[in-house]
Amino acid sequence: MAMLIDGRAADTVPALDRGLAYGDGVYRTVELLNGAPRLWRWQWARLVADCAQLKLPCPDEALLLAELAEAAAGLARAVGKITLTRGLGQRGYAMPADCAPTRIVAASAWGGYPAERYTTGVTVRRCELTLSRQPALAGAKHLNRLENVLARSEWSDPAVHEGLLFDADGTVVEATMSNLFALKDGTLFTPALDRAGVAGALRAWLIDTAPALGLAVVETRLAEADLLGADALLLTNSLIGVWPVAAYRHAGGEARWRDFELAARLNARIAASG
Repeated sequence: MAMLIDGRAADTVPALDRGLAYGDGVYRTVELLNGAPRLWRWQWARLVADCAQLKLPCPDEALLLAELAEAAAGLARAVGKITLTRGLGQRGYAMPADCAPTRIVAASAWGGYPAERYTTGVTVRRCELTLSRQPALAGAKHLNRLENVLARSEWSDPAVHEGLLFDADGTVVEATMSNLFALKDGTLFTPALDRAGVAGALRAWLIDTAPALGLAVVETRLAEADLLGADALLLTNSLIGVWPVAAYRHAGGEARWRDFELAARLNARIAASG
């Protein structure tokens, strides 16, 4: 892995960095093709929005693109990560008046995912962890991801690829590392993320792209019954692309799906994006 911290090759940050102390920062993970981030328009828009939400200065776009290319030098396909923290701070939660953000840009070789996850679908389960509600942070990909860490620790079965997270009302919000879409009668329904959850860049891309494919998109509250009655379930994030769900394990048993045509169309469109 190659890493730049504030533009210089390094792999450590000071112990007083607020990203380490409080999770005070944001991050984005991108797929890089010859150093260029795929679907950057949506990645950049989400990074800008997340920084604004946390009142965190956002770096120059051209600077980030140059550093991603530098970190990924020599790699035809790579995983890039941009991490921004509020920088150094003394003891206490108060935001420093003279904020000097820490900028971390890293890239590593692409590992990929098994082809069958795209052709025959994935298995997901319902997580026991109840996702907390915090509108002030909803949507942002901030550095405090402990709920996702705990939820992911609930299973070790390699046959299960993801876990769905619900809030106290029994409303599904997201999966541990991806966003969720449910297809029903030609409309894509996706959880509203105004109370909790991460608004992924690929989620934004799909919302913008769906009309060109003849699909309406509705952001709403979804209960488990809505998932069980769906024609198809899709999981999205910037590295996996679109995974079709083949099976959903829940307290009442297991629901299954066999139509993966839409996921294939969407993945083909992503691949054609360069």
